[in-house]
Amino acid sequence: MADTDPMELERRIARTRAELAQTVDAIADRVSPKNVARRTVAKAESDARRFLVSVGERVGEAVGLNPRPVRPGEEPEDLWAGEQPELGPILVGVGAVLAVSAAVLLWRRRRR
Repeated sequence: MADTDPMELERRIARTRAELAQTVDAIADRVSPKNVARRTVAKAESDARRFLVSVGERVGEAVGLNPRPVRPGEEPEDLWAGEQPELGPILVGVGAVLAVSAAVLLWRRRRR
């Protein structure tokens, strides 16, 4: 036989309402435009950092430099081991690639 005690039913209803309220609050928090924008910006920053580290490693490999990690509190003098080649042309090339990539992305976005 089912529980028909009115007090028990009221407690179950109150518990269910509280759980439902928490679920609705969690959904509202997740789809809030402010929170979505914050997560999107954080992801973009993370992706940009990873990309820049990757580009730095590739440029270092291309020109034959081995970066030495700098420890906290240490002066970054003599950061690069070995001879230092001319980095100007490489940086101009990387900048040009980034500018062209940005232009292509903007062009694609406007076409939509």
